[in-house]
Amino acid sequence: MKLNKKILFCSLLSSLFLATAAHAQLYKSVGPDGKVTYSDQPPANQKQVEKKNLPGIAENNNFPPELAVVVAKNPVTLYSATACTPCNEGRTLLKAAGVPFSEKTVETAADQEKLKQVSGDTQMPLLVIANVKFRGFNSDTWKDAIAKAGYPSSSKLPKDYRYPAPEPASPPPPPPAPKAETAKPVPVAPKKPDTGFQF
Repeated sequence: MKLNKKILFCSLLSSLFLATAAHAQLYKSVGPDGKVTYSDQPPANQKQVEKKNLPGIAENNNFPPELAVVVAKNPVTLYSATACTPCNEGRTLLKAAGVPFSEKTVETAADQEKLKQVSGDTQMPLLVIANVKFRGFNSDTWKDAIAKAGYPSSSKLPKDYRYPAPEPASPPPPPPAPKAETAKPVPVAPKKPDTGFQF
């Protein structure tokens, strides 16, 4: 009898967990001491500051709530370049740790200018966690930064998760919209003069 109750409890707990992940709502609240807290649960006895859904973070990727909260609070961006061994090592570390991140490639002069705006120089790779920047690759520094940002010690990514494709740091402007073609007038055959004859 006790075993059945335990199974029922675990089943209900799993259902509650899945329901929470499906709704993927993030609550930002501030406590009496002024400390800001992010949670997937409504705040109790605290002033609620903000409530928002997480489209594209938890709902589209099926992240568990604890990971969705961290991704929303401390998003990770990697700036990389082709034929950059430290960039490859940094990317591998992030994926091995199960850290979702967006990747910005630096190939053109416009990309380099964008990197300078973000970092202050052109050293790569550049890891950005929220607003904190880490220039160059150092595995111990990156692991420590990931842990301090609140990412789980082991990967919580869904098995079917796919990292988004890298994008240029400075995307090219969209092509101009094609001009609407003006309708050409339909030629009208000249009217034959009326000679009074019928055929």
